[in-house]
Amino acid sequence: MEWNPAQTMKFAGPRLQPGLDLITRLPDIAPKRIVDLGCGSGALAAQLAERWPRAVVTGLDRDRNALREARATHPDLDWVEADIADWAPAEPVDLIFSNAALQWVEGHEALFPRLLSFLAPGGVLAVQMPRNFDAPSHVLMRALATEPPWAGKIRLRRPPVGMPAAYYDLLAPRSAALDIWETEYLHVLKGDNPVLHWVRGTALLPVMAALSGPELDAFIATYASRLAQAYPPQPDGSTLFPFRRLLLLARVAA
Repeated sequence: MEWNPAQTMKFAGPRLQPGLDLITRLPDIAPKRIVDLGCGSGALAAQLAERWPRAVVTGLDRDRNALREARATHPDLDWVEADIADWAPAEPVDLIFSNAALQWVEGHEALFPRLLSFLAPGGVLAVQMPRNFDAPSHVLMRALATEPPWAGKIRLRRPPVGMPAAYYDLLAPRSAALDIWETEYLHVLKGDNPVLHWVRGTALLPVMAALSGPELDAFIATYASRLAQAYPPQPDGSTLFPFRRLLLLARVAA
């Protein structure tokens, strides 16, 4: 699956807003080392660098297209191509930040305690993940992937994001302070069938990786028709796209 900067940036504002909201909730710390896991084009890493100009800020992503965009836009920051699942810092980190990335990484029961273990004393883990996988945008896609002629050709995993209480159980015994909350953003989208264009940059990527040519065109056409019924335009032409997100801040003992 390849990240498409142009497709993703069509909705840059609503996609970045949860990460910006998470940044505003970060505690008043003086970090020396910050890592943004799944940094994408680097917009939020740049925000972190602006807030803490004395810190060394590293953005990490496995997608070369994303990192190419990040390096071109923010050449003063440190960019690393790596997989979050395999990443380990050379030395403890004061702030590990991740916006809408960890839902792509399996095994949260092991991942989250491991990330906490990488923090320096008093360090903070700040995470935002989508938790809208029972929304029509996802349910319709999964159902369509089981229908002929596509049945068995597309591997659509259900992301491993659990209930908020599951992250409390994982993190509370290992944290000195923990804050977990959910927010449902009501994204107001413009254009023709905009939810389709939204998922083209995220949830639809496995479909586009598995299919091609007329087979992919037919899938997208059928999916687009069902999305248009599930998310009809409002009288003013806007389309409302409710989107639930899980956010958490965990701080280890100083």
